[in-house]
Amino acid sequence: MSDVTIIGGGPAGLSAAIELRRRGVRVTVLERELQAGGIPRQLPHPGFGMRDRHRLTTGPRYAAGLVRAAERAGVDLRTGETVTSIDALHADAIVLATGARERPRSARLVAGDRPAGVFTTGALQRFVAQHGRIGGRAVVVGAEHVSYSAVLTLRHAGCHTVAITTTFDRHQTYPALAWATARRVPLHTNANVVEIIGRTRVEAVVLSDGSRIECDLVVFTGDWVPDHELARRADLPMLAVAKAPVVSDDFQTERPGVFAIGNLVHPAETADVCGLDGRHVAPAVLDWLTLGRWPITVTPIEVRAPVAWASYDGRGITLRVADIVHGRIRLTHSGEVQWISDQGTWLPNRSITIRRDAMKFTSRPFDDQRLLVDVLR
Repeated sequence: MSDVTIIGGGPAGLSAAIELRRRGVRVTVLERELQAGGIPRQLPHPGFGMRDRHRLTTGPRYAAGLVRAAERAGVDLRTGETVTSIDALHADAIVLATGARERPRSARLVAGDRPAGVFTTGALQRFVAQHGRIGGRAVVVGAEHVSYSAVLTLRHAGCHTVAITTTFDRHQTYPALAWATARRVPLHTNANVVEIIGRTRVEAVVLSDGSRIECDLVVFTGDWVPDHELARRADLPMLAVAKAPVVSDDFQTERPGVFAIGNLVHPAETADVCGLDGRHVAPAVLDWLTLGRWPITVTPIEVRAPVAWASYDGRGITLRVADIVHGRIRLTHSGEVQWISDQGTWLPNRSITIRRDAMKFTSRPFDDQRLLVDVLR
């Protein structure tokens, strides 16, 4: 029986493990946290599981369901295991499912002291899960989906959000979500936090427009970067902007036998999209194990500004734009149009998906990967 090692026990990794076990493959999942399930474990609000599990539930229930399904399937699930190099692994195939993280304050080069009270959304959610109420007044940096999730977490913890900031001229989430979670919170557009004031505890922030906002907490949200250290150490080619490994439409990397899925390759999609990645990669892994099938080359999808990057997910192709764009998004293959959107307004930090079943390919589309995504204004 073949051995597959999956690094990462979040929705993508667990879903791949469950599907591979269903196909009779022996699977080990290595998860560095003490509990498997990934980020959804920390998110008590509903909204998880519609695309992959076909039912809506909360984050903890969604994560627990995946863990139980993996255990019932016979997956060797090992928590508290940190992998520093894939070269040390003895497996017939390796699936990297290490996920993504928000860029912290240190990586955003925000001036000021280093007081207590500075979080990313993930750190905030872990803190609240462990300690409950947090109190005070918060400034949320970013105005995308996860930013409004942070507002919800702060509210549940008894903390009042006094401002949301974004470098764009509008928020980038769904209007209904912004209205439901933060309709009374001032949104500072075309502005960013440039300085944090406070010696031992946050006292205020200064924005790029010169205004000062008194607060006790600062939460940096979004600005996702993949957990790509293992991919880089394996010398896998990377997408420069997304900082993600280049993959084929079946999530094969340049290195035979090594696959990459989930938010490692498309930072950052929802948990259920990552779950679909896990299901999609399983037959490709089986092809490798049984037939030794691998692309001669794995070529990135070419993009032209204002498209920032494009990669594959379990639905087709996902992409991001670098700025607010008005126009039509187009996918071409060897110069022939395969998909074109309606006229629309496209927002940064928002998922834009080109579904496989919407493309015009009549045969397997990506064996000769000469794909280009651009915008017709």
